[in-house]
Amino acid sequence: MLTLGIESSCDDTSVALVESSDRGHVVISEKTASQIDIHKKYGGVVPEIAGRMHAEKIVPLVEEVLNSPSPLESPLGQGGKNRPDVIAVTAGPGLITGLVVGVEAARTLSYAWNIPLVAVNHIEGHVHSVEITNSKFQISNNPQNSNHQKYPTSNIQYPALALIVSGGHTELIYIKKQGSYKVIGKTKDDAAGECFDKVAKLLDLPYPGGPQISQLALKGNPQAINFPRPMINEKIDFSSENEPAFGWSFSGLKTSALYWLRDHKLAAMHLNHIRLPAGFFAQMPEPPTLEDFCASFEQAIIDVLVAKTLKAAEEYKPKTVILGGGVSANVKLRSTLETALNANLKISNFLFPMNTYCMDNAAMIATAGYYKAVKKEFADWRTIKADPNWEIE
Repeated sequence: MLTLGIESSCDDTSVALVESSDRGHVVISEKTASQIDIHKKYGGVVPEIAGRMHAEKIVPLVEEVLNSPSPLESPLGQGGKNRPDVIAVTAGPGLITGLVVGVEAARTLSYAWNIPLVAVNHIEGHVHSVEITNSKFQISNNPQNSNHQKYPTSNIQYPALALIVSGGHTELIYIKKQGSYKVIGKTKDDAAGECFDKVAKLLDLPYPGGPQISQLALKGNPQAINFPRPMINEKIDFSSENEPAFGWSFSGLKTSALYWLRDHKLAAMHLNHIRLPAGFFAQMPEPPTLEDFCASFEQAIIDVLVAKTLKAAEEYKPKTVILGGGVSANVKLRSTLETALNANLKISNFLFPMNTYCMDNAAMIATAGYYKAVKKEFADWRTIKADPNWEIE
């Protein structure tokens, strides 16, 4: 099945054509127009500007993707004017200014081409992003091409537990079977990615700040500053039917970082590479560097994310644990969570996307849309609407 995916929920306009079958999901063609350079001057995404940029880019991207030659031997043949079997579009959650553009484009194409349409929840896309195989890796897996490292195919074994962490979402989702979702944990205020970006702004780091902090943290000491770990020891309440049992709160951590920067100074760099104990030969303790601050702050976020995920995995006993969303590109988070799952619960099927598919992308929407199309969960082009508050269920 060939699925045309459309994603426009935030600041990336993305279109992809994905070939899906029982063997997996291969990206045939994909194009994404980033708005980072435009929003960088404002320090964050401006919804009105994002909407206008989506409107400018969506049609050219669709045309480019559908007219791209196929790099694989597939039902597409030698490429050119590829016709999808189904159209999958992000209908929510997200910024309404962007969602409307994607939904209107999808419903128009569905009507004009008489092709079925499916509405995909953005979070569900991140869940299935771990199953995507890029066509370049498909080629490199060819036994005749021994110069390339193979990339493994990811298979979700159910039941599964998904930790989705991004600039707009921080959620724990229990997935009993494909398409059956239960949100068992979510942030009560800021998302983890949003917390990263806001603290990066305090440090005058360029937008998006999360990757900047993670890069600086690689050279820092994660124990240099004792930031709080909000709600890490919170008692888990399973009695409530309406409230998720597992939760996070990152606004307090953000405020703690603000107050620390107000009351302390950062060293420009460590001039003395061999540290002496404070008071030894009148040696004064060195203040933390920017790298130390970033490493300590990053570690605080990772600790609370991993702690709650472990508790949820212990309770729900999943066969697979998924890490998805923009923050899943964080190498420290990946390695810490994987190590903890293996050491504490002996869970070895830990999946995360290729870096290309951690961020918002249309390939993950097409992949999630395939499962809806197989079950014939089609949307009517006449009535489909964007829902910025659509919760996965």
